[in-house]
This record gives sequence, structure tokens and C-alpha cells, in this order.
Amino acid sequence: MGRFRDALAAPGLGAIAEVKRRSPSAGDLRLDADPARLAAQFANAGAAAISILVDERFGGSLDDLKAARSATAAPLLAKGFFSEELDLLKLKLAGADAALVILRDVDDQRAAALVSYARELGLETLVEAHDANELHRAVALGAEVIGVNARDLTTFEIDRAEQLDLVARLGEHDAVVVAESGVHTRAHGAAAELAGADAILVGSALMQADDPAQKLRELLSRPLVKVCGLTRQDDVDAALDAGADMLGFILVEDSPRRAPAVLDVPGDRLSVAVFVGDAEDAGSDLVQVYQREEGRVRGRDAVLFRNGRAVAHVVDLPWEERDPLHLQRAAAREGRVVLAGRLGPDNVREAVRAVRPWAVDAASRLEAEPGVKDHDKVRAFVAAAR
Repeated sequence: MGRFRDALAAPGLGAIAEVKRRSPSAGDLRLDADPARLAAQFANAGAAAISILVDERFGGSLDDLKAARSATAAPLLAKGFFSEELDLLKLKLAGADAALVILRDVDDQRAAALVSYARELGLETLVEAHDANELHRAVALGAEVIGVNARDLTTFEIDRAEQLDLVARLGEHDAVVVAESGVHTRAHGAAAELAGADAILVGSALMQADDPAQKLRELLSRPLVKVCGLTRQDDVDAALDAGADMLGFILVEDSPRRAPAVLDVPGDRLSVAVFVGDAEDAGSDLVQVYQREEGRVRGRDAVLFRNGRAVAHVVDLPWEERDPLHLQRAAAREGRVVLAGRLGPDNVREAVRAVRPWAVDAASRLEAEPGVKDHDKVRAFVAAAR
């Protein structure tokens, strides 16, 4: 393994932050982009690696790669349309740690030759796939880092659902998986993470931001914030405006916060249907299932599922009870933890410091009455949880 792959394989969701001045799909992005300055800022903001566009169609050049190399020790990925061994040699000499190989543009024989020559140079590769056939080719090639691009390079359309399905298929393989394109929010990144991606590649969202490094920090920041017990679209919209990443809808007959259905949630956030016992298909992005417990609306803890696969554990309080050791119990739990249990604007910050959860989840303490949210409390909770 090389340092590019190792950096992306580190625990948690990593990011390849991309420097590009223009995009064929979005046009001019940041024509005055300084690759040296941005590379250093991205590294300081937590990027696992930095991607440099060296193709003139994106406003890039090998000089940009050299400038970035002079400014940071972080792994550098050279991006462009490479089909010849000489291309790779030039990238290596300019300071690249890894190079992009787009399977759409090369056949299997050429792809194998490029990957083999890159290894001889000590250059790693990110092998990019756009569909199921290319994914199969990448696996057959023995690619150690596979990128799954949500953007069709012919139409420039984004298909995130197809991308996440392809990412999930790679769970059976040892490759490090990178979800590319279309990441603009924390929820976009979290969706890729829960599907099985080790990292995201983010370009346009950073280049279009007033402060690219701060945008990167935002995308990688944890915990995610879930507002649950939503029963009205007006409350959903208030939670969205406040910046909530996940919106929860309780579909349990006996709950005082029972929703009529999973309400309208835009594609840049995640919807969560909450059940007790057996889950049903409610059309949500995720499903949260509590155990049944005699005499109570629900059991204590729950599991968060994506397409039937457990992806996180919800550590909660017993129904309408307290537990003085609740935070200690949550902190001791391994894996992704969604912390719940009477969280509100006044105590969530302390809870986050104590537990360091992947997400926080609040419902009852954000209400004006059961099932009706107090919008001021929702805004205060999201702000405090950040």
C-alpha cells in the first residue's frame, strides 16, 4: 500500500479536495485559483489527499501540480485524461503521488498497462468507474483504489442513487472506495459513507464556496444533526432551514409523535423512518428500528439501517426514563454512534464533547407540544450541536 491509499483508508470519512478553475458541466468556477495556496489550506482543513486538475480544459497544467507539491506534503492526485505511459512519467516528475485512470477512456489492456507502469514508477492510481460494467472491470484489474463517479461524462448528469448502489457493491472487495462528484452537503457525504465509501472527492462545491477550506471542514464535520418526531411539513422545512442533516419520522402507532408518512425531504438531506419491531418500506433513505419492550412504546436502543444493512447504532434512554450513566455508555460503544435521549439546546454541546458521536438525535425537547416543533428550539439545537 502507498501513502495515497493509506490516507484514504484511515478511519472515518476522508476527503480528496480538488483544485480546478473550470468545469465542463459548471463552467468557470475559480479562474484565479492558486493551487499552492489552496493545497496548503485543504491539507490544514483535514483533506486526506488533494486532487489537482492538470488538463487545460479545466484550466489546469503540470505547473499547478508542481506548485501544489511545493506547498504541501499531503498526497497529491493528478487528474486528467491519461492514456499513455509518458503521461504518467510526467506526473511523477511533477510531484504526483497518484494518477487518475478513467476506464471509459481506455480498454482493459491499456488500463492494465497504465496501472502496471504506474507501479513501476512508484505512482498509485485511482481507477474510475461510472457504471456496473466499468466497476466489474476495475475489480478485475485488481485496482487498490476505485472511484465511483456519479457524473456521466457525456451528459454531465448526476445520478447519486446509481453511484451509491455501485459503492455498496464494492463492500465485498478490499479496494478503497472513493465517491466522486455531486457532494455539496454533509448529508451527501454521509450517504456515501453509509453506502461503503471510504472517502469523497469534492471539487466544484469547494471551488464555488467563498471560503473553500471552511467548506471542506463543514462537509467533514461531525456530528451530523437529526431532528426527529416530525409530523408537519412546516416543521420539516424549519429543520431544513436550521441546517439539520437528517429528518426523522416516527411511524409507530402508539407514539405521541407519530407521523402520517415520511414527508418531503430534499435530496441534499437524509430522511429516516423510525419503527419499533418490524420495519416497512416507507420510501426513506434510512430506517431506524427499536426493539419492542412490553409496556413501553419502544425499547431502549435502536439500529440504523441502509437497504437492510446495519450502518450505525442509536444509543438512547429507556422510554420516559433517565440514566445517569447514559453518556458513559454511549462513549464506550464502538462504531458509528447516534446519540439520543432528551437532548436539547442546553445539553447537546456537553454531550458531544463527552461522547464524540457520529450523529445526535433530538425530538421531545424541541417541541412546543407533542408532535409540534418549536422552531426557535430547533434552530438553537442545530447551532449548539455544531
